[in-house]
Amino acid sequence: MAKKILMLVGDFTEDYETMVPFQALSVLGYQVDAVCPDKKAGDVVRTAVHDFLGDQTYSEKPGHNFALNADFDAVNTADYAGLFITGGRAPEYIRLNARVIEIVQEFFKDNKPVAAICHGPQVLTAAGVLKGYKATAYPAVGPDITLAGGTYVEVDVDKAVVDGNLVTAPAWPGDTAIVAEFAKLLGAKIEI
Repeated sequence: MAKKILMLVGDFTEDYETMVPFQALSVLGYQVDAVCPDKKAGDVVRTAVHDFLGDQTYSEKPGHNFALNADFDAVNTADYAGLFITGGRAPEYIRLNARVIEIVQEFFKDNKPVAAICHGPQVLTAAGVLKGYKATAYPAVGPDITLAGGTYVEVDVDKAVVDGNLVTAPAWPGDTAIVAEFAKLLGAKIEI
């Protein structure tokens, strides 16, 4: 039986930060269960494409519909080897769900691998799990990491930061780095 990964998403999750890790981890042989609060397997979340065009912040365009393949209400963290939290606008509001916070806390309590990209660390800050960790994120989330007791690390947009069981990346150009480092934390042997 394939190792299972839980992926937390929500409407207007960033397209590349959702689809690329979902597909890449699946190619590596992991069963990736994508869930969203208040939704079930077969429902979809809308995605958004964020791009960097020289403005003060990213631009946003409509992305694809992403089909969920598992029920949020049925999540039992004991069934999963790791947690992947996507970015985009979804983390801003899924962090308001009490069960989302419990899920994140359970993964950290069990010292299981956790990945969060772009705005995904907003969920980690709300869960109160970043104290003493080094993490990166989209720069606008840096102050949240600091206020949550973590150390914000600024890295190139295509890099990832690993600290213990946690791997973070600032945006979708870091998909390769975050997926590779997350897979290593899961015990996969990857050479890039």
